[in-house]
Amino acid sequence: MINTAAKAEILQRIRDARVPAAPPVVRGYDRTGRGGVELFAERVADYRAIVHTVSDVPAALERLKGKRIVAPQDVPPEWLIDGVTWLHEPLSIDELDQADGVLTGCAVAIADTGTIVLDGGEAQGRRALTLLPDYHLCVVRQDQIAASVPEALQRLEPTRPLTFISGPSATSDIELNRVEGVHGPRTLEVLVVT
Repeated sequence: MINTAAKAEILQRIRDARVPAAPPVVRGYDRTGRGGVELFAERVADYRAIVHTVSDVPAALERLKGKRIVAPQDVPPEWLIDGVTWLHEPLSIDELDQADGVLTGCAVAIADTGTIVLDGGEAQGRRALTLLPDYHLCVVRQDQIAASVPEALQRLEPTRPLTFISGPSATSDIELNRVEGVHGPRTLEVLVVT
């Protein structure tokens, strides 16, 4: 049986306890970085992604002609070139899975790591758009490339759903054989717009 007076005393001690404030954490991250388009393209290619530096997005998208490509509703209209069957939301999981690929923009890209970050914002659509089709073509503008992870994180809204993409989806089996396309697109192609 619990002693009511003892319980009350213990709870009162807890309420009265003074917990010292934690000292502020000083993070001296290098937020400047030195990476740019060249470093980003090099690092993305290291992940077995296909990378092109382009100045004309519609001309670079000619490679999609004859395909069924998913595009978020708010991609720039000039990206929706003729000769491509454009699929827009709402799409079922089966419809996404049957598409030849997806075309998106990004929120930010990180030169140091070759990582693309999606946050569901403009020209990115919902997360499932970039996970189900076997091919993802992502357009990255030069001004979206942050040199370092800390710089990229400063540009992002932490309450948004963030997806970090470093190359095509890949994993290794128990014998360390690389398997691509298990958890997302088998092929990642990146257009870096300068």
